[in-house]
Amino acid sequence: MIRVAALGDSITAGVDERSQYEYWATQADPALEFENCGVFGERTDQIAARLEECADGAEVLIVQGGINDIAQGLPADAAAENLRSMVVQGKELGLDVYLANVLPWNNGHPQADRPIAELNRMIAAIGRREDVEVIGFHDALERPPGSGLMGEELTVDGDHPSEAGARLLGELVADALPN
Repeated sequence: MIRVAALGDSITAGVDERSQYEYWATQADPALEFENCGVFGERTDQIAARLEECADGAEVLIVQGGINDIAQGLPADAAAENLRSMVVQGKELGLDVYLANVLPWNNGHPQADRPIAELNRMIAAIGRREDVEVIGFHDALERPPGSGLMGEELTVDGDHPSEAGARLLGELVADALPN
């Protein structure tokens, strides 16, 4: 078994088991065991405060967050710095760290498209600089590509993935993690 700490906001938390990407990742790879540390509405600074407790006993850490920072009008660079610090802290704890980028946000479209794209560029740069894989949550759910929107069948409310969306994310995570 590979114990994975999934740290993030409501995208990680899900509303029920089948809306969690972690559930679908374990369906794709039964060797994965997840600790779901997602909390609805949290910004990256709030998520960061829970990292050490969430990661206790884990081998792998997935860091996900940033949309609530954008929704609250906070600068993308502050969210990126919080994400970078979580990556660094996870590595210092000896974990294999992965970073997920920010999903399209239908209910924030089109105003949020630019800050999301800016934060996702910063997340990609963090991945390169810190030598961690960035899991492409955004592109997995954007339909059509370049639209800034999650496909209708991939979102339940314009904010969160549907079961079909969570399944796509879970399969993406299972493919990214070590077997």
